[in-house]
Amino acid sequence: MATRSEVQTDHSAVPARNIRPAELADGAAIWQLVSESETLDTNSCYTYLLLCGDFADTCLVSYDGDELAGFVAGYVPPQRADTVFVWQIGVGASHRGQGLGRHLLGCFADRAIARGVRYLEATVTPSNEASERLFRSLAESQGWELAVTRRFEAHHFAGLQHEQELLFRIGPLEE
Repeated sequence: MATRSEVQTDHSAVPARNIRPAELADGAAIWQLVSESETLDTNSCYTYLLLCGDFADTCLVSYDGDELAGFVAGYVPPQRADTVFVWQIGVGASHRGQGLGRHLLGCFADRAIARGVRYLEATVTPSNEASERLFRSLAESQGWELAVTRRFEAHHFAGLQHEQELLFRIGPLEE
């Protein structure tokens, strides 16, 4: 298994991308990318503006020229300062299959570690196999523990046609 520093510096499989913390101006582009995806829950544009404005420290974007290639948006739950929650991660259709999602999540984890965060959490529906593989891959490549438990049942979604959401908890995160 590669060490953490080897994983951080080996980006040869990922096309060069401008990855940076999100800014307010990125909110609408993120909303558009999510709206065009076939798997992500689309929240209001306002939600993405709030995430990019108020939670910019835990949101990253990747651009290919002027085009948003992907993003990861998260936040630190108020009662758990040792945890960062991944709200959503998405890669535009023309950028999928190139390792960008894994690269973004790795950068997101690196930033969390630098801030003293020890756990990364996300919820994933059982049918979202790509997200499940992504989070399992991150944990496995770093030798971090992964626990999967139930978080939200279908009935929690107020009668909407929504699958249950499983909680993926990775950590403790270590360099």
